This record gives sequence, C-alpha cells and structure tokens, in this order.
Amino acid sequence: MAGNLTFTMIKPDAVRGGHIGAILAKINEAGFRIVAMKYTKLSEEKAGEFYAVHRERPFYGELVSFMSSGPIVAAALEKNNAVDDFRKLIGATDPSKAEPGTIRALFAKSIGENAVHGSDSDENAAIEIAFHFAGTEMFR
Repeated sequence: MAGNLTFTMIKPDAVRGGHIGAILAKINEAGFRIVAMKYTKLSEEKAGEFYAVHRERPFYGELVSFMSSGPIVAAALEKNNAVDDFRKLIGATDPSKAEPGTIRALFAKSIGENAVHGSDSDENAAIEIAFHFAGTEMFR
C-alpha cells in the first residue's frame, strides 16, 4: 500500500536561482500539504550522510560538494500516494527528458543541478524525513 508522506529538498541551484516560491506553489497546486519545512544548509558531513547510499558511485564527491554549497529547503509532504505522485511532479532526473510542466523541466539546469530531490520509496521517505525533522517539527 502506498504511503502518504514523502520528502523533498529544494537544492542549492534552485535556491540560488530564486525558485523557492514557484516550486512550493507547484507542490501546493499538485495537492500536497507541507507538514514540515525548514530553510537550512547542509554541512559536507551531513550531505555525505544523507547521500551515503551513493558513496561508491563516481559522482558522490561532486554531489556532496554541490549539496553543501548553499542553502536548501527541506520539506515533508503529505498526500495519498505521496512518493509516486511527487516523482511524477518533479520529472526525470535529466531535465531535458522531463515532461513539460514538471518541476525539473521548469527549473533544473542539468542532471547534476536538477532543482529538487524526491524520495524514491516509502521506506526512504521515512528515513529522509527523520534525518531532517524531529517528530515535534511535524504538523499533521
């Protein structure tokens, strides 16, 4: 059964580009309810922990450096079928292959600077939300 929570980060490229408001508007228009949100900056250590699953991949160092290069907006989102619906909303990792109107088609620059992160499973959503938010920071 699909869960009703997912996690997203508006990445440093989209924050630098001034797209926070437009991305949050797209999220709201798609029927998601923001149940936790913070504007913060990941240290290299925290970015490394968050993306530890990619530690053996050749792009890991570049990813950690990029994700710690500036502020992010972390958010927990609620909606039925949250993970799948959010993955559809953000579009393909490569913005040139993302469906028109998706967040990445509108705001991403490249595969590496792709505007937003979205959980890829209900299990990872729970892990990622817990990484960024204490239970007292969730408003459901």
